[in-house]
Amino acid sequence: MLSFVSAEAQVSLYTVVDLALRNSSSVRIAKADVMRAAAGLTETKDAYIPNLVLGSSLGYSYGFPLGEPSVFNVTSQSLLFTFSQPDYIRSARAALQAAEFSLKDSRQQVILDASLDYIQLDKAELMLAALAQEKEYTDKLVNIETDRVLAGVESQMELTKAKLTAARIDLKRIHLQNDAEMVREQLAHLTGLPSSSFVTNASSVPAAPSILPTRDSHISLSTMNAGVQAAQADAKSKMYVAFGDSRQMLRPQLSVAGDYSLFAKFNNYDQYFRSFQYNNFGIGIQIRVPLFDATVKAREQRSAADAAHAYAQADQTRDAANEQIFQLQNSLTELAAQQRVTQLQAELAQDQLDVIATQLSNGSGSQSGTPLTPKDEQQAHIEERQRYEDVLDANYSLLRAELNLLRSTGSIEDWAKSGPK
Repeated sequence: MLSFVSAEAQVSLYTVVDLALRNSSSVRIAKADVMRAAAGLTETKDAYIPNLVLGSSLGYSYGFPLGEPSVFNVTSQSLLFTFSQPDYIRSARAALQAAEFSLKDSRQQVILDASLDYIQLDKAELMLAALAQEKEYTDKLVNIETDRVLAGVESQMELTKAKLTAARIDLKRIHLQNDAEMVREQLAHLTGLPSSSFVTNASSVPAAPSILPTRDSHISLSTMNAGVQAAQADAKSKMYVAFGDSRQMLRPQLSVAGDYSLFAKFNNYDQYFRSFQYNNFGIGIQIRVPLFDATVKAREQRSAADAAHAYAQADQTRDAANEQIFQLQNSLTELAAQQRVTQLQAELAQDQLDVIATQLSNGSGSQSGTPLTPKDEQQAHIEERQRYEDVLDANYSLLRAELNLLRSTGSIEDWAKSGPK
């Protein structure tokens, strides 16, 4: 089905999100729950629609007929009125709303997972490229230190330090490669594409949201969280069930029923009864007033407990969403400051590298009087690449917090679909 996607072609974030929403098992489960809830609502309404049953009581009898001698019979019955059924319909309607909110919540979680995995993979590719450059500079530094040790102008400890730096880069590269492969597998599970087909396109990632919710609005924003809405709708559904169960006793229940039967003579019916006719029909209304039923009272208590539990759980979900939004809003300030620090450090490292390169090319040495060497240049290159990697990490951390905030406030789908397709 997805074979048209080339293993070498770039895949945009929009495409990844779209495929994830189509392929995600959690979204499919949520859709099935919506269909189930919709069927449940239809079922509660259909109690008022008469059913139709065709049957037969054919058989031979000797002597007095023991049963109804009908060649066939058609029966129909339906609920006419009860105090509880409207509440059950309201409960089913609220259950459908809860399922729809759960579907929305599942979609938003899939969008968040796919987006973060895609952005993390893009960051990993950039960092691996930077580490490859850093490795080249480190290898040159090791060669320089080896020559200086052999020439007797440098201690063995400096060579060991250079080798340690190279080993740390190798370790970081292996760790990053493993992380990238894991992210590819996660994206493959989300989208159904082969893991080897993911070539990211940084330009397809929408810009960071320019307007984010303020700290003072975290309580009102939690009401926009689909998980909170689903929990509240579920509690409302259980409340209606409890209310309906509480109105089962001491209240009339009306139903209507009809019956048509075609009788047969071969059961001796015409011999033992004064009059006989083939076609027989009856219709009537049944009125029931339950006076006492222990099982109904127990069910009423159970549904009331379910409603109380659901409302407490909804409050718990709302409070957790409030706390999460508040925490994310607070962390944005800190992460933005950290991003600014790493950016300035990267700019400083680049400036120092430019100064060293200029002085080496001019042969002027450093302004302090200490002559600069190719060792200083390689160390400056390594420092610049490390600060660049720090910037990538800081940018990702800030964007991840922003996307989690959008997820908590129900706005992440708009962000994900705002980029180029």
